Amino acid sequence: METSANVEKLIENVSQLTVLELAELVKALEDKFGVSAAAPVTVAAAPAAGANAEAAPAEEQTEFSVMLTGIGDKKLQVIKEVRAIAALGLKEAKDFVEGTLPKAVKENIPKSEAEEIKAKLETVGASIEVK
Repeated sequence: METSANVEKLIENVSQLTVLELAELVKALEDKFGVSAAAPVTVAAAPAAGANAEAAPAEEQTEFSVMLTGIGDKKLQVIKEVRAIAALGLKEAKDFVEGTLPKAVKENIPKSEAEEIKAKLETVGASIEVK
């Protein structure tokens, strides 16, 4: 399927937005069209007891998200760390930290990187959750 010039132009513009601008865009689109961009949650039914004696091993999680859940008393230090981690400008990092929590600081990263980011942010007093 071929994309039109308008779609290509829109994709190019969206790819140049910051994380905060993308969040604002998603919110504006949700408000405009009355929809939610949240992924639908499905509930898997548990297999009946004894129905499958050889259960498939659980797939190991390989990508993690670091969620900022609280900023603590050292807001300035948290802003500085978020700015460095997420490669944001000072105003963007401030708006990010002062906005509605919880928020993903970084998503789809290896466990080692998630743990490193969690340690940095907890050192300056932030509350962090790794998902």
